[in-house]
Amino acid sequence: MTDEATAAPAIEVRGLRKAYRDNVAVDGVDLTVHRGEVFALLGPNGAGKTTTVEILEGYRRRDAGEVRVLGVDPDPGTPHWRSQVGIVLQGTGEFDELTVTEVVDHFAAFYPAPDDPAAVIDQVGLTDKARARTHTLSGGQKRRLDVALGIVGRPKLLFLDEPTTGFDPEARREFWELIRALAAAGTTILLTTHYLDEAEALADRVGVIAAGRLVEVAPPAELGGRRDALATVSWRTTDGTTRHEESATPTALVADLAARFDGEVPGLAVTRPSLEDIYLRMIGHK
Repeated sequence: MTDEATAAPAIEVRGLRKAYRDNVAVDGVDLTVHRGEVFALLGPNGAGKTTTVEILEGYRRRDAGEVRVLGVDPDPGTPHWRSQVGIVLQGTGEFDELTVTEVVDHFAAFYPAPDDPAAVIDQVGLTDKARARTHTLSGGQKRRLDVALGIVGRPKLLFLDEPTTGFDPEARREFWELIRALAAAGTTILLTTHYLDEAEALADRVGVIAAGRLVEVAPPAELGGRRDALATVSWRTTDGTTRHEESATPTALVADLAARFDGEVPGLAVTRPSLEDIYLRMIGHK
C-alpha cells in the first residue's frame, strides 16, 4: 500500500451546513471520501447535492462545519490546492472556432506541471478529432473534451457532475471505461449522477442525500440493507396466473417449486431489490 493510500482522506466533512435565508440546503452533513476511490453522491433535485459539491470545490461558502479537501479548507483554497483538483461541470463552455488541441493546450497552460496535451487527448479517445474544431464534435465527444480539460492538470481529485447526461447507451459504456481507467491510475473521483446503473457500475461507495441530510453511505450492493433483503420469487401457475412470494431462502423455495412442477418451473424469476428500488425508498418516493 502506498503512502498516499494510507494518508488522510481525500475529502473529510463534519457538520456541514448551508442555508439560503429560511431554506436549509445542507443540514449537518458528515462525509468521508477515501483516496483512490470512486464515490457517487446521489440525491433528487433540491436535496442539497449540488450545494455540497460546490462547497467542496471551493465555489460556494458554507455557513458552518469543517471541510478538508486534499487536506486543505477549500474556502478559500490556495493556487497549489486548485492545481490538484479537477472539475468537470455539466458544461465547461463553448470554444467553437478552436480545435481540440488548441483548447487542451490552452487549459494546460493554467497548471504548473500539466500532463502532455496530446497524451490527454489520446486518453479520452479524441486523437482522431485533435484537429477538429469543437463545434463539429458530437455531444459525447464534447463531453470527452470536458474530461480532458478536467484531467490535463494531473489532478489527485476529480469532480464529475452528471458526466453522461444525454449520452446514448454505447457512448455511456465507453465513457465508463474512461472513468475506470482514471480510477485505476489512482485518481480519486467524486461523481454525481441521476443514473443508478451508472453509480452501481462505477462507484466503490455511494452516499444518498435527501432534504439536506446524508441518509446513508455504503457500497452499492449493501445500501439500505440490500444484500440481506428478501428475494422475490415469481412463477406462472397451472391456470396461467403469475404468483409472487418473498423469501429469505429463495433457493429452497425454487427447489420446492421444481418438485411441484416435476422439473422446469414456468416463468420462474428470482429478484432482489435493485439499487433504484432502495434509493427511491430512501428519498421517500412513494
